[in-house]
Amino acid sequence: MNIPAAAGSMLERLLPAWRHRVGPASLRADLVAGLLGAVLVLPQGVAFATLAGLPPQYGIYAAVIPCIVAALFGSSWHVMSGPTNANSLALFAMLSPVAFAGSPEYINLALAVTIMVGLLQLAVGTLRLGSLANFISPSVLLGFTCGAATLIGLYALKDLFGLSVPTGTSAFGVVRFLLGNAATVNWSAFTVAAVTLAVTVAAKRISRRLPFMLIGLLAGYGVALLLNAPGWSAGARHVNVVGPIPSAIPPFHLPEISWQAIPDLLGIAAALTIVALGQSISIAKAVALRSGQHIDANREFIGQGLSNIAGGLFSAYISCGSLNRSMPNYEAGAKTPLASIFSALLLVVLVTASAPLLAQIPLAAISAMLLLVAWGLFDLARLRRIASLSRTEFVIAVSTYAATLAIRLEMAVLLGTILSLVAHLYRTSRPAVRSLVPDADDPGRRFTPLDELHRPQPECPQLKLLRMEGAIYFGAVQYVTDRLHEARRAHPGQIHLLAMTKSMNFIDLAGAEMWESELAERRATGGDLYFHRPRTQVLQCWDQTGFASKLGEGHIFSTKRQALHTIIAHLDAGVCAGCQARIFEECAGRPGGALYQAQPA
Repeated sequence: MNIPAAAGSMLERLLPAWRHRVGPASLRADLVAGLLGAVLVLPQGVAFATLAGLPPQYGIYAAVIPCIVAALFGSSWHVMSGPTNANSLALFAMLSPVAFAGSPEYINLALAVTIMVGLLQLAVGTLRLGSLANFISPSVLLGFTCGAATLIGLYALKDLFGLSVPTGTSAFGVVRFLLGNAATVNWSAFTVAAVTLAVTVAAKRISRRLPFMLIGLLAGYGVALLLNAPGWSAGARHVNVVGPIPSAIPPFHLPEISWQAIPDLLGIAAALTIVALGQSISIAKAVALRSGQHIDANREFIGQGLSNIAGGLFSAYISCGSLNRSMPNYEAGAKTPLASIFSALLLVVLVTASAPLLAQIPLAAISAMLLLVAWGLFDLARLRRIASLSRTEFVIAVSTYAATLAIRLEMAVLLGTILSLVAHLYRTSRPAVRSLVPDADDPGRRFTPLDELHRPQPECPQLKLLRMEGAIYFGAVQYVTDRLHEARRAHPGQIHLLAMTKSMNFIDLAGAEMWESELAERRATGGDLYFHRPRTQVLQCWDQTGFASKLGEGHIFSTKRQALHTIIAHLDAGVCAGCQARIFEECAGRPGGALYQAQPA
């Protein structure tokens, strides 16, 4: 009798939650936003496919099936999936050493890698490993993005100057070729690129809501038609164009690859998965900050995985959330993912109706679009901000940037991620161990670290007060042990230790053993070890390891007053009689206390 209810519950989970937002008003808004998305992706798709080393139509294909599938199965209401500059550049960088760009073998490898990326993304989402994306720090993504922007700009120089650069030439090789072959520059192509840039920038300054990329592309398109027209411009060189674009309807195509190539392709797919997932979740979160929507990272990865699996089978190369389309989609008033579906369908209509015109798009105009994209991606302002806030994060960003330019992109992301983890481990392996005293200049005699006092103040000659801040785990044990030993060497008479552990948020077996060693050493010298307000997890660990029983009763306190009242009663009365520090209120009751009255606590 429970089967129908269970089936209904499963169906409810499978159906998109945004279906309740659909209505006449939302449909109108989504249709308008979808039209803008189709217009925006038209020049971008062609440009990014060229950047990926694929025929132009593959950029169109990547904005159809993947866009629809990601919208239906993803989490975000506003993210539009499709080809992106980073994915295109990464795919070209990883596949161009294996096969000639644009060749049938290259296309088959690109589609096969896309399916593999989709399977890996689906696995990440299904196994609920979305939190792994959190280990790609913003500094790594920034360094990678800036590096990708630089490479995009360098690669764009080829068509911007109309150069006949040999196939497989690196980004810096393009620069060397340009400097060594300046006499071969096609100034007609450069003129088209310059006009495209000027008109695009002007249209963008007039209004960001205008399809400025399309307007700029149309301007370059018009100039190229004039320059390529017979007899119009004597002596002008021909401006290369995209050429015929087949049907915009993505054909079903099962990639044909050899079994021997699969291990190498899996390594490439794994690296591209990291790049794509990092982009997808970053873009989804960026849009969600504006819309107020909660993003389910695992569902987003499932949607992206399914979109790349379907895309790879329908002639689309790697896609993910596109910031260049997602943010305008939100700003255009999109209410649901139906805007993405409308965008894909309208794109097919636009390309079908204007295929002969699209064939005449000049490559120089596309290179100008890529330069603008590269300029927008290179976030110099954020680099400066990171430099002013954290030297470590700035070094990570710059290192990732340099690695992106010097080595394979997947290795650059991996290197940056490793640097981030190493920096994090270094920080957590050095938890703050700070000596405290009651501040005599504070009316409430607040316990204050020595390095924060306005003037030097004495410590108790028998009792050391230390505040522990952070996790005491295996990586931090040696550092904390060294600090404890330094404290004993600096003040041999401080054989008693009261550890303020409210901020000691985690401890493992190695940390528990460290405290056992500290307890044994202090008791061997006649002293003892005490704790103030350890956390529940810490207490549970001590119970499990047996440290709590070794410590015994009366060594863990919930208040500082209770701790000091108990501990000071066990101090050496002879030392107290001659002590001139008297920093605690409780010192008034010790031998010699009548001579030195402490301020009230």
